[in-house]
Amino acid sequence: MDRPLTPKGAATRKRIVEGAAEVLRESSVVDATLDDIRRQTGTSKSQLFHYFPRGKDELLLAVAQYEADRVLDDQQPHLSCLTSWDAWRRWRDVVVERYRAQGDTCPLGALLLQTGRTTPGARAIVVTLMERWQRELAAGMRAMRDAGHLPPDFDPDQASAALLAGIQGGVAIMLSTGRSTHLEAALDTAITQMRAAGDRVTT
Repeated sequence: MDRPLTPKGAATRKRIVEGAAEVLRESSVVDATLDDIRRQTGTSKSQLFHYFPRGKDELLLAVAQYEADRVLDDQQPHLSCLTSWDAWRRWRDVVVERYRAQGDTCPLGALLLQTGRTTPGARAIVVTLMERWQRELAAGMRAMRDAGHLPPDFDPDQASAALLAGIQGGVAIMLSTGRSTHLEAALDTAITQMRAAGDRVTT
């Protein structure tokens, strides 16, 4: 919506988005209808179109943004506190458990497939998610470097990009096979390599 929402309006819109996310997780993006979402959220048709005047496509993008935010929210507070090797290990375990719980479905991927991955709105959601995620990882690596746990020439930007690529590849394989082996390998290898680089600082 172009005009600012009142606190009550923002709360109503949030309730619609969260309810729509539940419907889409339980059924499918293709099969779910606006009537299903109205019943779940107790929303009238006029109210639904008040907050999403462009209809289902606009609502799907809002739910996609909600699911994208959940990707990082589910990793907190660990993702923002990567300041020790124990913290990295705890974050690693949270990531693995999150995607194991998700199973062989990806709500965000399904939504973006339906809305069109190359549309400006969908692409912006993905780009923003990946930038935020990489920025958090790089911040943790910089904290480790500044504390002397990584060598001064360690490149957090490059390492965080490689780690994020490994995570995404592991998740993609997990969605195809139902097994988290590759995701765990990507995380464990990245952390092991960082620790090896850190060990060289103290030897």
